[in-house]
Parts: sequence; structure tokens; C-alpha cells
Amino acid sequence: MNPSAPLALDLVLSGRDLTEPKISPDADLLAYVERWRGASAIVVADLAAVADSGAHVGRPVTFGPDPAPGRGMSGGCFSWRSTGNGLVYSAVDGELWSIAGSDTERLTEHGRSCRGPACQSVDDAELVAYVVDEAEVWLMELRSGDSRRIDEGSHEFCFDPAISPDGSTVSWQGWSPPAMAWDAAERVDFLLATNEVRAWRPTHGAVQQPRFAPDGTPTCIHDATGWLNVYRDGAAVAAESFEQGGPTWGMGQRSYDVLRDGSVVLIRNDDACGKLCLVDAVGVREIGGDFIGTYGHVSVVGGRLAALRSGPSTPPEVVVFSLATNIDEVGQIETSARLVATGGVRGWVDVEVAAPQPFVVEHAGVSLHARRYLASGSGPSAGRMLCWVHGGPTDQWRVDFRPRLAYWLSRGWDIVVVDPRGTTGHGRDYQQELNGQWGRLDVDDVAALLRHAHYQGWATPDTTVGIGGSSGGLTVLGLLADHPGLVAGGVASYPVSDLLALAHSSHRFEAHYTDTLVGPVDDLERFQTLSPINRVDQIERPLLLFHGSDDPVVALSQSELLVERMRVAGRIVEYVTYEGEGHGFRDPVNQRDEYARTAKFLNAVTTTTATSTTGPA
Repeated sequence: MNPSAPLALDLVLSGRDLTEPKISPDADLLAYVERWRGASAIVVADLAAVADSGAHVGRPVTFGPDPAPGRGMSGGCFSWRSTGNGLVYSAVDGELWSIAGSDTERLTEHGRSCRGPACQSVDDAELVAYVVDEAEVWLMELRSGDSRRIDEGSHEFCFDPAISPDGSTVSWQGWSPPAMAWDAAERVDFLLATNEVRAWRPTHGAVQQPRFAPDGTPTCIHDATGWLNVYRDGAAVAAESFEQGGPTWGMGQRSYDVLRDGSVVLIRNDDACGKLCLVDAVGVREIGGDFIGTYGHVSVVGGRLAALRSGPSTPPEVVVFSLATNIDEVGQIETSARLVATGGVRGWVDVEVAAPQPFVVEHAGVSLHARRYLASGSGPSAGRMLCWVHGGPTDQWRVDFRPRLAYWLSRGWDIVVVDPRGTTGHGRDYQQELNGQWGRLDVDDVAALLRHAHYQGWATPDTTVGIGGSSGGLTVLGLLADHPGLVAGGVASYPVSDLLALAHSSHRFEAHYTDTLVGPVDDLERFQTLSPINRVDQIERPLLLFHGSDDPVVALSQSELLVERMRVAGRIVEYVTYEGEGHGFRDPVNQRDEYARTAKFLNAVTTTTATSTTGPA
């Protein structure tokens, strides 16, 4: 990327969200969800036309209430009816709707939130399983409209129902606090003939994406070996030290699918890149050629493979591969990818962001992981560096489309994206090691990665700024308090600063997250020690702090108290509250203000002779 040509902020804030491509049961059509400027629709494309022309031939099919799409690599919005005649989808009104041609019908009247529909035809019945309020599993017969709840209420959370091809079993993922899904989620099977409920998980592991192969064989992903691998009938499809799934932050993750011949398409996490692979009798072979980025939402029917993919300068796009190909002498699959839809405006065609360079640092007997993006793409460093900490903390920023990174790279900032312990993608042990040490291990890990970066001469403490939101904001605050000599300042958005307050006020999904990441709430000393709000007197460098007034995850009061204590202690803090915003900022006016204030702050706290423009365009 040429730092003399900064990206326009309008370009960075543009584009559509695409999620959940799924091929119809007859393999003739492909549906996906798009969201743009507050509206959403399910779009259907004719795969024969895609194969012939490669053009985007999709057309919206929803005309009732808008669908309620998932985000990123999550889904849970819709299912093809197993007859291929229409769709069942979750709408923004919280109910399930059916659409077939010119007919649309509301299927449920729960007055709550219905998600994750899964359809299956059995004899003369057409069944749909779905989840209500992320807590109850229901089964409906579409023709009669009869429905009933089938879970026993033994799990507080239920995700991703699936129905076996013969209609005998409904399966889903279930778990209860204090565990999170990645700690101890189970596969739950409900046998329709007897109403029997069976639950299973490995002794040291968690289950996700429970489904069935076309022949009815149970499939899922679990990490009993320490790595999230795909299993079919209890045996690993490809046992390897790579993650083949991501954390369950929402419904509808589809990182694998099974073909009728028993072979499996899966996504392997390799240094935060998502490699699309086919596993069959020949072995494990990559699909997708030289594409650098990540894949998700795998759907395979009739020799056609659809997926969502994105890369550093590739906005989310829906692509289709043909798997009905020959294998050459070196075992590579000869495939032809067709672009069905793209979420990016045309201006991104002229933008090239180089793939990051992964690096590992040995610290305290552990290999710490990170990736370095160069503003220049290659060659000498820009000398100014942003250290970006992802949220979660049980998550990972993969090598995918992140226009925010592209924006700052185009303004002459190198970026190091860090994976401290607690991050996914590096095995269960690495992710679970943060338990009981949130606010300590993650902070020290980032400090070790920064020391390595400075030793390599990539930047200096005076030209380095830490940035993070939510959990990443907690890590940035801890970095400022405990390692003040490593950064010139910090930018924190809706950060966790008071872990005890979080334990008492966060939303339902994360209400007991601190039970594992910190400990029991009656251990007040531990919560106080790990909370950066109690170490503000140690913060020596300036802080820029953003928070939304209506944040349901991290209460605004946390940042208000943090700012009050910093100012009493005589520390430098710029504090911005955005009215009406939640956990993340959606209003373009607020987004523009955030970029402008961040640019001004970065220029003010770093000492550099760089001449590239840093203000918003």
C-alpha cells in the first residue's frame, strides 16, 4: 500500500455485509443474506447462470419483514425448505417466516426471538427445528403448524439445531453458566420416537456445530485433543494441530460440510488464515489456489461448494467452486471459483493491502503469536506502530477484510495485531490459559510482543500506541498502567475497566464470563487486583477513551468512574460519549468523529518526523 495515497473515510465506511451462503437441496440455487444501510434481504442466485457467466445474477426474494442476519462468520438466519420450495427465515420482528415464490407467511407467534431454523422433510411431514431466546429448542410441522418445545430446560443456552435426514433425531449445542460455549458445550440429541434426550461432550473439551452427514452419520467439532477438529461418527476427519472451527459467539457457524460420498470440506486456521480444504481418500488438499484470507459459511451440495471469503483488501464475497474435477499428478484439485456477490464497492479494486507477516515470541515458557502489517506493504518499516488488541477475549482477528486497518496503514502506520493468551486459533490450552488471569496474562503477553517489536527496530515506545475495544480495551488500560514505558499512549473503546462491575451488570450471554476468566465474585481482592480501574495512579501516558451511552455489554458507568479517578490522579484522558450507541459505533456521524479524534490523538502523543497525512479524508 502506498502511504502517500491515504484511503478516503467514505470508502472505509462503505459496502454491504454478506453472510450465510447456502446451496438449495437440488443444487440449482444459492441463497445468501445481504445487509446495507440498515436494511437486509435474502438474495437468491441461479447457479447455472453463475457457472455460465460468472456474473452476479442474484435477486432479492424476501418482501415481508426484513431477515435478521448474523454477523461475520455467524448466521442462524435462514434454512432452505428441504423440498427446495422456498425458505424459512428469522425476521427482525423476532418471528419465523416462510417464503415461497409470491407467497409469504408468518410461522410463529412467540413474541420473543426465534433463530436458527433447520428444515427436513420426512414422509408427508415437513419439520423445522428452531431456537427461542437462545434457550429453548422447538419443533414445528410446517403443514399443520403444530409446534412443541423439545428440550428439557437443562441448558441455559441452546444453539444450532439440526435434524437428521430420516427425521428421527434433532441435535443442538447446549451449555450453561458459569461455562461459556467454548468451555463445556455439549451435543444434545433428541430422539423423536421416544422423546429421549441424550447429551455428550468429551471430558476435556467442548462441542460445536453438531449436525449430520447426508447418510445420517452424526458429525460435530470438538477439542478433546486440544484442537477443534471435525468428527464424523466419533472419529476425527483430519486429526491435526490446527483449529477447524472458531469460538461460538453466535449461531450458524459453518466451518465444515460433508459430501454425499463421505468426503469433507473444512476450514483450517493456519496462522489466522482460513485455508479451505477437501478431505477424502487421497488426503487433505487445499482448495482456492493462492487466495490469502479466510473462508466461512461452507455449503456443499451436488458437487458444488459455496463459501464466504475475505482478505486484507478483499471485501466479503460469496464464491462457488465446482468439486467435480480431476486431480492432477501432484494431488491438487483443479477448481474454478466463480464470484457470485461482493460486499465491497468498486473502489476497493484499486486498494492492495499486503498480507501480514506472522511472528512468534517465546515468553514465560509459552509461544506468543502476532501478525505484522506493513504500511508500505513490504520493505522498510514506517517507524510508527499501532498495537491492536482484539476483543473477546476468547476470539481472534483473522486475516480477513478489516477496512479500519487499511485506513491507518494507508496513513503510514504499521500495525501489529496481537494474539495474547486467551486468543482462539492456537489450541484449547492457549485459549484456556487466560482463565483466572484476565487483566494480567494478556497484558504481560502484549508487553512481551511489544518489546520484541521494539528490539527488532520496527518502532520505538515513543512511536507506538496501543488500541483495543471491550476486552482489548482492558488490555490496553493494563498496558498503560503496568508497562508505561512501552507505548506513547492508548486508545480504548468501551473498555472493561472494572471486572467486578462487569460481573454484576453484563448482558445474559456473558453474565458469568468472569467466573472462568477471573474467579468467584466473592474473591474481591482478586477482582480488585486484576481491574485496571484500581491502577489508574500508575498510568503515565495519555488515554483516548470512547464509550456508547447505551452499551449493554460494558456499562457506561465503568468509563465514567475510570475518567473521574484518572482526573483526580492528574492523568491525561480525553473522554468521548456517543449518545444512543451500544457496544460498537454504528452512526456514520459518530464513526467520522471517532476517526478524526483518533488521528488527532495519534499525532499528539507520538514523536515522529513522518510526513504522511493522518487526518480523515
